[in-house]
Amino acid sequence: MSTKPTTTDLQWTELDQRAVDTVRVLAADAVQKVGNGHPGTAMSLAPAAYTLFQKVMRHDPADADWTGRDRFVLSAGHTSLTLYIQLYLAGYGLELDDLKAFRTWGSKTPGHPEYGHTTGVETTTGPLGQGVANAVGMAMAARYERGLFDPDAAPGTSPFDHMVWAVAGDGCLQEGISAEASSLAGHQKLGNLVLLWDDNHISIEGDTETAVSEDTLKRYEAYGWHVQRVEQLPDGDLDPAGLYRALQAAKAETGRPSFIAARSIIAWPAPHAQNTEASHGSALGDEEVAATKRVLGFDPEKTFEVADEVIAHTREALDRGREARGEWEKSFAAWRTANPERAAEFDRISAGELPAGWEDRLPVFEPGKGVATRAASGKVLQALGEIIPELWGGSADLAGSNNTTIDKTSSFLPVGNPLPGADPYGRTIHFGIREHAMAAAMNGIALHGNTRIYGGTFLVFSDYMRNAVRLSALMHLPVTYVWTHDSIGLGEDGPTHQPVEHLASLRAIPGLNIVRPADANETSIAWREILRRYTKVFGKGAPHGLALTRQGVPTYEANEDAAKGGYVLFEAEGGEAQVLLIGTGSEVHLAVEAREELQAAGIPTRVVSMPSVEWFEEQDQAYKDSVLPPSVKARVAVEAGIGLTWYRYVGDAGRIVSLEHFGASADAKVLFREFGFTGAHVAAAARESLAAATR
Repeated sequence: MSTKPTTTDLQWTELDQRAVDTVRVLAADAVQKVGNGHPGTAMSLAPAAYTLFQKVMRHDPADADWTGRDRFVLSAGHTSLTLYIQLYLAGYGLELDDLKAFRTWGSKTPGHPEYGHTTGVETTTGPLGQGVANAVGMAMAARYERGLFDPDAAPGTSPFDHMVWAVAGDGCLQEGISAEASSLAGHQKLGNLVLLWDDNHISIEGDTETAVSEDTLKRYEAYGWHVQRVEQLPDGDLDPAGLYRALQAAKAETGRPSFIAARSIIAWPAPHAQNTEASHGSALGDEEVAATKRVLGFDPEKTFEVADEVIAHTREALDRGREARGEWEKSFAAWRTANPERAAEFDRISAGELPAGWEDRLPVFEPGKGVATRAASGKVLQALGEIIPELWGGSADLAGSNNTTIDKTSSFLPVGNPLPGADPYGRTIHFGIREHAMAAAMNGIALHGNTRIYGGTFLVFSDYMRNAVRLSALMHLPVTYVWTHDSIGLGEDGPTHQPVEHLASLRAIPGLNIVRPADANETSIAWREILRRYTKVFGKGAPHGLALTRQGVPTYEANEDAAKGGYVLFEAEGGEAQVLLIGTGSEVHLAVEAREELQAAGIPTRVVSMPSVEWFEEQDQAYKDSVLPPSVKARVAVEAGIGLTWYRYVGDAGRIVSLEHFGASADAKVLFREFGFTGAHVAAAARESLAAATR
């Protein structure tokens, strides 16, 4: 059995140590059984994870969604066994057979933790650094939630006060997203956030000296974090007593986020595999697993050995959780009694309901007037902000361009910030020029619950966000991305800022709904539909990306069918439609112009506005056929981006007016003319399609 810590402030028994050593052999056995995985970090992190789940965190394994719980984020998702084994020991519902099924088809223990798949997993992690930013978002959401429901309570006395604990590895801290997120957390003074760094000096290519030589602790000090280091025990193991003291000190530090560096030896105490890169991502081998069991006092002939007294001891977490939740519920009941109006708001918001009459606040825009859809979106947000307090968000330093300022007098900034409007519970988030961290923090905010989050930048910079956007789709999270300057129509900034492939690329992400409104009224309807679709039920929610124009576009009469993703904006006149013109966003008005030309030539023409391909595909076939009749083979789709999306809609005889190359620096009107985005060009394409359809 490994060295036991001695301390007066941590109750640590032989059973605690045996449980930690059991974690190590379970990790080795699980990877050995399946033949692949990451045993080393799960073995070395065992004392830290056990101390958190059994000694420090406020949680109830019998109620994984309890509002008052602390949150735990395993950013180093490759060491998923670190989390799974603690969930098993604490009684979250995983059992030994689930560990035996690690990384196999249909198991509750996939290779990386997946939100909604395994009870107790707060977020899907794997891409390194995402979890760090998720945790920052959760900490931000916790503060905003407190502001919604209990803003005047003394620190530490509110039922909405809780901690966010995160574990990260060397890889997490090397990824740029964690630097963005950590900088933001320090600036926001998120005292409810603790990040434990597993400082094991090993990555896939070997010692981290191959790539890193910075002083990470000084870096986090520079970010404004409270920084501690936990020393190893003489035998090289992590020290639970030192970890416990550091975690408690971090919890007591309410004015800054806390960073704890814990020097560990990967795969400790495997005799030959410890401190090797091989133990990071490969099974140890039968002989090394047996040798490790001998070191720890386990029978090398047995696999998945868990003593009855060990599991009985660790399942006492259920009793502690029940007691902690009971105490919290008393506090919560007292708050409800003292704050009946806020309690009613809590009930509404936690149920995912919107306030009565919210739809009446949505602006309706006068037809005929030219309005940029980004400006229309801003008016919608300002109108809804007055009635939906849980709606909040901001921009990656582009609020004036994205029109994402929900309240100009209220900025989400910590106590002590000198700027006018600074408020720890403010409505408008200033993410800074940190698109990747913004997107992942938005995921954390959505995961935390009880608020509705949006965030904006230019569409071209969605590339910086893509990994986090993909994860929001994978987790079915109700986050809203406000992407403006959606085409070459942004003009003189030129090709570096003009999205070309982005719409098609984002539409390729399963579960992400892209909405590109044609005008101001479609924008208002789009926001309404997005908010209606909000759900916290896993598998039913979805992220949305709004693609909005910089330039003004004509406003048409509002049509409720816009919420179906595609609809008939203008019907053919003088007979059944001979040609269909399909447009999105700022190109819809070009289809309208082309229709006028074609109608004047005696060609009955229908214009279809399709703000969201994803919403349209949800409709039944009868509706889709009513909008795009199969009998009409002459079709043109027009969008100022690559045409990849539209081939399935135009068919063999169809034509696509698209942009298959980068843009240029010039006025938007010049660019549209020079690149063929004119009503005349669309009409010419329609004639070509008609000719092809009649051959």
